Amino acid sequence: MKGPLFYAKILLFGEYGIIKDSKGLAIPYSSYKGALKVSDNKTSEARLSNKKLRDFYQYLLTVKHENLQLRLDELKDDVENGIYFDSSIPQGYGVGSSGALVAAIYDKYADHKITVLENLTRDKLLTLKEIFSLMESYFHGKSSGLDPLNSYLSLPILINSKDNIEATGIPSQKEGKGAVFLLDSEMVGETQPMINIFMNKMKNEGFRNMIDRDFARYTDACIDDFLHGNVNSLFGNVKSLSKVVLKHFKPMIPKSFQKLWREGIESNDYYLKLCGSGGGGYILGFTEDYEKVKIVLKGYKLELVYRF
Repeated sequence: MKGPLFYAKILLFGEYGIIKDSKGLAIPYSSYKGALKVSDNKTSEARLSNKKLRDFYQYLLTVKHENLQLRLDELKDDVENGIYFDSSIPQGYGVGSSGALVAAIYDKYADHKITVLENLTRDKLLTLKEIFSLMESYFHGKSSGLDPLNSYLSLPILINSKDNIEATGIPSQKEGKGAVFLLDSEMVGETQPMINIFMNKMKNEGFRNMIDRDFARYTDACIDDFLHGNVNSLFGNVKSLSKVVLKHFKPMIPKSFQKLWREGIESNDYYLKLCGSGGGGYILGFTEDYEKVKIVLKGYKLELVYRF
């Protein structure tokens, strides 16, 4: 048995900002995916995943939402029979490994579930986001619900504010020189400690003002540029955002990448930004010349996400 596939996600813009109610844009990333599976050949990964599902089942017994009815007895039986999440999505990399698992569990075990085939009103999207937030909180302590939402619908999601989200379209990729890419830090990041650092920083009035004045402004401008295909303006705003993050989010940038981050801004060859909460995992890159970047960043692991 193998269930439907659920893809990784990339939050192109909006990391941390969406916690404070500014805009965000998340897109599915089909290079990594996962599915619920039962197999007789139990690898160590399958056994570990099955144990995690057993623990997740115990947590789900405590989750209450008026629009969530999970067939938990069926899940329990499947866990006893060795079900696991067969996934290529790297964990701790900011691309939604737990979100894909949550989406898969909801898809398989929820009664009266909201599906992508119906008219996805704002209310339905918010209901799904609330449900997924409750379910995914098991993994991160606090979850926006966006990762599972993106994975479940397999559509780009535009976050205007906490109570205003919509499925959106993004410009089709072109065969241009520009690109969005992933830079592999080759170290695992943990979400919870990074969010704790951010929340502590938010107690500082100067930091709060910077979020409202600079971080949110450039993030919103990047999203508008990206959705409307304003490539020239986009790179200017991404550069400004990259500078703000380097200055104010240093703890979230692995030390060994801070110099590389600065060099991108100074050379204009590429601009880096956080992918998810940071602290490790992937770093997002934007460049007007991907072939040149592959030479400049020779020795680093790069993955192409989107072409301009």
